[in-house]
Amino acid sequence: MKWRVLGCHSPFPAPGGATPGYLLEAEGHRILIDCGSGVLSKLAEVCPPYRLDAVILSHLHHDHIADFFVLQYAVQTAMRRGWRRDPLPVYAPTRPEKWGNLLPYGDAIRLHPVQEGMKSILGRWETTFFRTDHAVPCFAVLLEGFGRSILYGADSGPKTNWDVMARNPDLFVCEGTFLERDLPENPVGHLSVKQAAEAAERIRARELLLTHLFPEYDRDEIEEEVRGSYSGRWWLAETGLTLSL
Repeated sequence: MKWRVLGCHSPFPAPGGATPGYLLEAEGHRILIDCGSGVLSKLAEVCPPYRLDAVILSHLHHDHIADFFVLQYAVQTAMRRGWRRDPLPVYAPTRPEKWGNLLPYGDAIRLHPVQEGMKSILGRWETTFFRTDHAVPCFAVLLEGFGRSILYGADSGPKTNWDVMARNPDLFVCEGTFLERDLPENPVGHLSVKQAAEAAERIRARELLLTHLFPEYDRDEIEEEVRGSYSGRWWLAETGLTLSL
């Protein structure tokens, strides 16, 4: 199975990149997790957007959903042309209502509203959703299947309770929005790179992927904050990075 980074920056893309979006592939089954600005273009390099089996949207902030509203067009067009028969299942919170009301799209999208503790089966993956510490309803997702577990942390502040989500996940995908020097005085629902590394160490993640990176940061500075806080294997996300599990 493969975890592909289609986009990893926030709050705006780096040149040639995209804001958060990831493709999980296993035995021909494809799940898109978040769909930020620029993600569909990167996805099209791997497969047509209408060939997805499911989409998970962690929360309804622009940097995580901007391209979803174009994905709606792709799926609708594919169904009209006979390239796809069934609506695309989309798992997402429905608040803020301004954006939640726009997620359904005719017969192209089948919306499954996400709630705390909700479990779903997506192909051979069992998914469990957990609320994180963020400004709007936001959900981390634990994906378990094929003898592996992946915890996608979405956007998460320091009050997020990682311990209830997973122990020893094979892969922990966690945001590192700030360098320590730039942490705001009052938490705003995001972590520093060091805090993310410490969370990975606490839940004993076997591997860590740092993402949701500010595109103007120097990667050497980001790497320096990881060292000494996490003892496992780790990567800094970049567009096109593919991890095999």
